[in-house]
Amino acid sequence: MSGHSHNHGHGCGHEATDVDHALEMGIEYSLYQKIDMENMECLNEECDGDGKKVFKPYEERLDVTKYVQSDADEELLFNIPFTGNIKLKGIIVAGANDDSHPSKMRLFKNRPKMTFDDAQSKADQEFELTRDSRGEVEYSPKVVTFSSVHHLSIHFPSNFGEDNTKIYYIGLRGEFSEAHHHGVTICTYEARPNVSDHKNEAFDAVNRTIQ
Repeated sequence: MSGHSHNHGHGCGHEATDVDHALEMGIEYSLYQKIDMENMECLNEECDGDGKKVFKPYEERLDVTKYVQSDADEELLFNIPFTGNIKLKGIIVAGANDDSHPSKMRLFKNRPKMTFDDAQSKADQEFELTRDSRGEVEYSPKVVTFSSVHHLSIHFPSNFGEDNTKIYYIGLRGEFSEAHHHGVTICTYEARPNVSDHKNEAFDAVNRTIQ
């Protein structure tokens, strides 16, 4: 009887650990919230807008009702602008447990509006992918290379043999910082008209004095 009680207690402890791990992963894989979704695009997606659906909460990575499938061939290209700068530390790619799962991933840093022709150039980093239907395999980008990223392009050039590629989830882990350079630009711009306004006022005052 006491043995049964001990086993039951051990099971509860293990379950709590799994829950804690899931919560921790959910927090770490929250960079999807920093994507500028309005300007994000997925090239060669079968249905317009489906590419955006795979950037979702970690706990929804097994939801197979939201996915993107390639159209003309097996290639997919994501252009992902962020609302600030990120330091990319981890990527998870979950697909079906079949040959439609992408087999290679190529990353490009700060190259907005890339096309498939652009993607033929040398990538900043490449990964050979394994089939991962549960979103458990993490790929680690080089932190030195991907430490100040405001735009990320992800190119999936091939899969394991199907005519079309299917992806259910892309998770991005890392750090986010607000972009401040826009504010500086606006301040500088506003300073110039103010100076010229004052000059005009002085000039008008002189004219009035002469008259």
